[in-house]
Amino acid sequence: MSEMLSARKSSSLAGTLRVPGDKSISHRALMLGALATGVTHITGLLEADDVLATGRALAAMGAAVKCRDGVWSVHGRGVGGLAKPDTELDFGNSGTGARLMMGIVSGHPFTAGFTGDASLRSRPMGRVLTPLRQMGLNIQEDRETLPLTLEGTSNLIPIEYELPVPSAQVKSAILFAGLHAPGKTTVVERQATRDHTERMLRHFGAEITIEEEGGRRSIAVAGDAELSGRDIAVPGDPSSAAFVIAAALIVPGSHVTLRDILVNPTRTGFFKTLEEMGAGIRYDNERQESGEAVADISITAGELSGVSVPAARAPSMIDEYPVLAVVAAFAKGETRMEGLGELRVKESDRLATTAAGLAACGVDHRIEGDTLIVNGAATVPGGATVSTHLDHRIAMAFLVMGLGSDAPVTIDDASIIATSFTGFGDLMVGLGADIGAAEETRA
Repeated sequence: MSEMLSARKSSSLAGTLRVPGDKSISHRALMLGALATGVTHITGLLEADDVLATGRALAAMGAAVKCRDGVWSVHGRGVGGLAKPDTELDFGNSGTGARLMMGIVSGHPFTAGFTGDASLRSRPMGRVLTPLRQMGLNIQEDRETLPLTLEGTSNLIPIEYELPVPSAQVKSAILFAGLHAPGKTTVVERQATRDHTERMLRHFGAEITIEEEGGRRSIAVAGDAELSGRDIAVPGDPSSAAFVIAAALIVPGSHVTLRDILVNPTRTGFFKTLEEMGAGIRYDNERQESGEAVADISITAGELSGVSVPAARAPSMIDEYPVLAVVAAFAKGETRMEGLGELRVKESDRLATTAAGLAACGVDHRIEGDTLIVNGAATVPGGATVSTHLDHRIAMAFLVMGLGSDAPVTIDDASIIATSFTGFGDLMVGLGADIGAAEETRA
């Protein structure tokens, strides 16, 4: 059932908190734990709908996935050891879960049905299915959207595949499939994408080689792999932290500290952009945990200026553009965000839904091809009800806008936020944000 929620102009936000665990790392920890021998223990796992769907899918294929006292354990089945599921694997809203699991199922000699919610069923799967078909995966249906029935095989063929567009999901699916194939499976990137899969594969004992030459990055995994269960500490998700950081920047007088945030260089494009805009961001207690860079981040509100964000930065902040557009609305001057074509195939057409939300809230903006241009102003009118189109990041971005706009901003469905950030509203209220049911906050 949909739940309308409103946010209105708030006084300064203050506090210290930890956002939920990183979604990308959480998915991969569960998956590799299921392919390892022994037990993997995971702390800080994101207990949101997307990740829980991945856990249920793995359990349906025979990997025991349990939680006790906040620690998740996965009893692995070994590479190639998962069992045919008795029912369809339902990934809800999770494109990451569905696409990465396609790589895993490719190396198993059984059929498995893949499905999801209305949003996921509308998203393209062709870019991941193309290389997996080359490796030996068979698809029963003559289409490239869910629901689909996949037929895996124990005789996968190793390939070398150059990504036509930057995609960590496609790269990861191929590398996961490569664990089952003889020899080496190689993915070539012309533009670096988030590298959690490479880091975690190495953490679990896989043989990974990475070479960089002439601006190209080649990642190879050795097949017939043997992985061993590991302990994983999942850091805070920078994509979730982005909404808290944005709110602290646009609400005058705010000062917020976020603990244990992932600062992997392939995920910090949003932070770099904010610093270029003049944001007060400080990194403390920088360290390595489970092969990933982690730090505490402090944010202080201040005057921001528009900047140009190059297309080359998009892979390191692809999920943060909706909330960056919100920040840009409060910045002085023009902000240009280039190379946003990938936003058109997310949970919604995020380029279109972000622009529609900006228009509804009275923000001057335009789209030129795959570039979004936002002209900031001293004040943002707000006063709109924004359609989320079943997109959790659109929902959170425009609730953040309401915290700084002249009139409240309402979203038509807050329930979708649980996809990635359970408790978002309560957490923001705890910092001092005025967020509540639409009928309570509407003037």
